[in-house]
Amino acid sequence: MKITASSWSIRFCIEIKATSHVCSRQTACMSTDVSGMIECRPLARIWGEDDEDAVWQAAIDLSLLNTGNAYDALACLFGVRNSFGFQPLAEDRGLPDDVSDRLRAAFNAWGGPRDAHGTTWINWAELAAADWDETDRSGTRSRSTVAGPGTHWAPVWDVMRALAELHGPEHVRLVVWFD
Repeated sequence: MKITASSWSIRFCIEIKATSHVCSRQTACMSTDVSGMIECRPLARIWGEDDEDAVWQAAIDLSLLNTGNAYDALACLFGVRNSFGFQPLAEDRGLPDDVSDRLRAAFNAWGGPRDAHGTTWINWAELAAADWDETDRSGTRSRSTVAGPGTHWAPVWDVMRALAELHGPEHVRLVVWFD
């Protein structure tokens, strides 16, 4: 079989995707999509984090909030496809042990750790404290311009902010994974 430059690029990308889930911008890779949910712990603020009733509950599926898959936003938030050189806010933290039953079921139905990569989470307190003016390596994109107000991520932040006002910023988190 003769290997041309274009067939090598496709094979190379597939091999990298299968082993490390990283593709360069110069290769013809399939798109990366984000899945996940916003969760909250409503009774933790009232009874304390250690109370048996202070469990995480799924609030809303990320797919309902139309985040899209803009790679610069995924890079600055979660370090996924980060050819931009952002310092990610929450990279590869894994699935929290105490996720809600609904989120765990969705993650497992999606394929679980076998099919997901970049699984991570971030709470509202961390998002509120983030430097949204920080830029990528080129200095041309800030967190705010790629994932802040006025972007597809604004509805996610609106929901998280509302839940944080009710339940406390440390009791609201976004859990995501990627294909």
